[in-house]
Amino acid sequence: MVKRQFPNPRELGQLMQFKTPTLNPTDRRLEQALTIADLRDIAKRRTPRAPFDYTEGAAEGELSLARARQAFQDVEFHPSILRNVPVVDTSREVLGGPSALPFGIAPTGFTRMMQTEGEVAGAGAAGAAGIPFTLSTLGTTSIEDVKAANPTGRNWFQLYVLRKRELSYGLVERAASAGFDSLFFTVDTPVAGARLRDKRNGFSIPPQLTLGTVVNAIPRPAWWINFLTTPPLEFASLTSTGGTVAEMIDWAMDPTISFEDLDIIREMWPGKIIVKGVQTVEDAKLLADRGVDGIVLSNHGGRQLDRAPIPFHLLPHVVREVGNDLEVHLDTGIMNGADIVASIALGARFTLVGRAYLYGLMAGGRRGVDKTISILRSEVERTMKLLEVATLDELGPQHVSQLARLQPVAKPVADAAAAAASSKPKTVRSPRPTATVKAASTAASAKAASAKAASASAKAASAKASPSKPAARSSVSK
Repeated sequence: MVKRQFPNPRELGQLMQFKTPTLNPTDRRLEQALTIADLRDIAKRRTPRAPFDYTEGAAEGELSLARARQAFQDVEFHPSILRNVPVVDTSREVLGGPSALPFGIAPTGFTRMMQTEGEVAGAGAAGAAGIPFTLSTLGTTSIEDVKAANPTGRNWFQLYVLRKRELSYGLVERAASAGFDSLFFTVDTPVAGARLRDKRNGFSIPPQLTLGTVVNAIPRPAWWINFLTTPPLEFASLTSTGGTVAEMIDWAMDPTISFEDLDIIREMWPGKIIVKGVQTVEDAKLLADRGVDGIVLSNHGGRQLDRAPIPFHLLPHVVREVGNDLEVHLDTGIMNGADIVASIALGARFTLVGRAYLYGLMAGGRRGVDKTISILRSEVERTMKLLEVATLDELGPQHVSQLARLQPVAKPVADAAAAAASSKPKTVRSPRPTATVKAASTAASAKAASAKAASASAKAASAKASPSKPAARSSVSK
């Protein structure tokens, strides 16, 4: 039987420690976020529907994005045991320079629409964490202002080859002058994907106000106060072009982009050049033969071609073919540090996070981006410790299995189907006869029938007039 006693206040004080309340509302919100999904939930509460859906959404049925995320969920890890790994090293040499973590911030357009601090918050947080920051051609902070926000850190520039090529060349020169060390040549946007959420929301810069927009904004006054009391929203690196927003977007999507453009930009750019948006092994091999420094396996976050290849599934095949010739990076669908670890294990040199960064930005500005990086860092470190690997270089395919959910049709079956389709006779349909042709055909048929009947009558009369002859017998010599 348990012996009972009167509560001892001193013992109760040791067992019941009250947490000091956090007075700052932003810090209080962010303390509650333990995962990127938590940051997303906060972001959704604080951001009007149009900019949130621009971040959240993808093209058409959004299958590419859903499949990319599912691929990471379908990972099985294989941990080692008894390896004595009290600390882990998450640093990585990437594109000729250091990164404290195996991920950087991906390029995102319209960023100040999500939260007014925009790229300044992203670049500052990246610099503080010791990871690279990538500025988009369609960013809302200029090349020079990003450099000012991250003066000693690593800045990368993502380039759309614009219809007016001289605009692209000017951006390349500005990024080089500002000390950006790597250029991401983007190849997966010949035309804009059908982003249906944006069309339904009337998403634009500047925002087009409707009654629905106003009603949706009422419970989110902080976003509107920030938006209305800060400098006008614009594509900061393209303000000198004098074009409208629609014209700038149209210039950024050019179906005439070619390998010749890549060669021209490569001649202009003094640093590392990476091709972003590679989606087949064959294209990866072509780029390796052309001597680029790296490629990013990406389907643009599912925002261009729906049902595009899943970058994470493509990764080991590309690494096997070109991994010794160039750096292979990966983005699309990363929502957890474990996704990053799995990518590194299957051969990726580096990864990029886009939506995860924007969720943090919408949840709390610069502090929210710091929180994103902190969450991903802790997940990377914890996953490595549980796998019992001390460095990123120790990770390998032996640590990861990609569980099959979407299986492609077996090649022999596909080849047989293609052969059957090519050998199938084609039906050639005769043109439908006109009334004149029908009449002529009917007359000809009647004439043929009459001639046939006359011939039959003549034969019958001839047979009746002539006696039948006995059949001839064959003779056999004995």
